[in-house]
Amino acid sequence: MKNLTASEMMIWGLVLHFMADWPLQNHWMAVHKRNLKHPSGWLHAGFHGALLFIVFGWFSVILAVSHLLIDTGKPVEWWSRTIRQTQPEGKQVEVGRFGSRQAYMPAWDIGTEVRLWTDQVFHILAIAVIALVA
Repeated sequence: MKNLTASEMMIWGLVLHFMADWPLQNHWMAVHKRNLKHPSGWLHAGFHGALLFIVFGWFSVILAVSHLLIDTGKPVEWWSRTIRQTQPEGKQVEVGRFGSRQAYMPAWDIGTEVRLWTDQVFHILAIAVIALVA
């Protein structure tokens, strides 16, 4: 896309980011992407880079690498501890019995939600910086 303003690049960058980060991310990627030695994070970041190439050209490589690093969770964990955000509690609730086994699922946890949105803000900030630079 030629001759886009920074605002137009930002809007299209967000649309493509959300496409890659939510509907195009499968369970395998979501579960394993935090480990840089596992191919899932690299593939997930590659999807981002490929889609964002449409808007940002070769700047999309920087965005793909930043996405990979943010998705390790380390930047968000560091930020969360540094500014003393609410921390995840890891609570679970019982959802039923299946034969002799009890089934549990994670309870809604404000600390986990804060981290999820902090992750998204970091990704969006990277897109905004590249939109201004490109």
